[in-house]
Amino acid sequence: MTPTIETNGTVTPDSPDVSRRSLLKMSTGIAAAGVGAIAASSAHAQPQTLSAAKRIDKWDKVFPQSDKVQHRKITFQNRYGITLAGDLYQPKNASGRLAALAVSGPFGAVKEQSSGLYAQTMAERGFITLAFDPSYTGESSGSPRNVASPDISVEDFSAAVDCLGLLPNVDRERIGIIGICGWGGMALSAAAVDKRIKAVVASTMYDMTRVMSKGYNDSVALEQRTQILEQLGQQRWKDAEAGKPAYQPPYNELKGGEAQFLVEYADYYRTPRGYHPRAVNSGNAWTITTPLPFMNLPILSYIREIAPRPILLVHGEKAHSRYFSETAYAAAAEPKELVIVPNAVHTDLYDRIDKIPFDKLTAFFQKNLAAPA
Repeated sequence: MTPTIETNGTVTPDSPDVSRRSLLKMSTGIAAAGVGAIAASSAHAQPQTLSAAKRIDKWDKVFPQSDKVQHRKITFQNRYGITLAGDLYQPKNASGRLAALAVSGPFGAVKEQSSGLYAQTMAERGFITLAFDPSYTGESSGSPRNVASPDISVEDFSAAVDCLGLLPNVDRERIGIIGICGWGGMALSAAAVDKRIKAVVASTMYDMTRVMSKGYNDSVALEQRTQILEQLGQQRWKDAEAGKPAYQPPYNELKGGEAQFLVEYADYYRTPRGYHPRAVNSGNAWTITTPLPFMNLPILSYIREIAPRPILLVHGEKAHSRYFSETAYAAAAEPKELVIVPNAVHTDLYDRIDKIPFDKLTAFFQKNLAAPA
């Protein structure tokens, strides 16, 4: 199947006008922070988890609440014993067993941001949806805080499928997943390994293992990679001596002169548009050594094994990250589809209702998660 381009003209890839240094800052973290980075404050290092006292239906999202769906907070466990916090959205007045979707992302975001918006919108369209915080972040458990692992992140999607499949009003043969940004890559990896997932959407996708290990546009040479790993090894000694991890500088603080895509990140995460105090990207930070497992564990090696289950990739025409979806599309087997959204940058697909092709997502899941005749 050829890519779908939602425009009247021909779209050609464009190279972002960014410096190598700026690209490396985003790809590895350690290249920008250095091993001498100051540890984050306790507010950065210890975001709150979802306690029983807080497990209420208070609306704490960056998007308006819909009157068309029911919402409640839930918790569930992954197979590593980490308790994950989620928001469950169900269409009002629905009956019978419904198709369901697990949603997460972007990388460093929380369920009160993009994933919650996607989940609520798809619930308005007839699906039971679950937006969740990944392990070690947001209201989910796991210590130390704000650390990530590609293996555990992929497992979190499967744990969300477990959770949905145990609900009495969910048809466990009709479960799909949506991954946004860095969690688009996690979603594709989860779909490859977990055959219970019947359809997958990756929106404005990043392959976090590729960008951390190779830099943007695969620009990191072996010498640079080796130097980064040497620095990360030295940071492990410092963390071991201190008995706790050090953190990178606060994310998305603009000092002037940043590449345009970094400005766009800040416009989402550090303004009322998308700011949430629990999000890693909203002025908090990952641990300095977070890149370590991503440097050595490619997550899309088995993307062809998603077939014959369908893949939908959605990306912005002007997104600096567009090549991730194009590469994944080329590597995947049929059935697959790539939708390029005209004039959209990477972060437009976080929350711009006029840009996110929800009609396309709805039709995709209605077709591929349809009830048996």
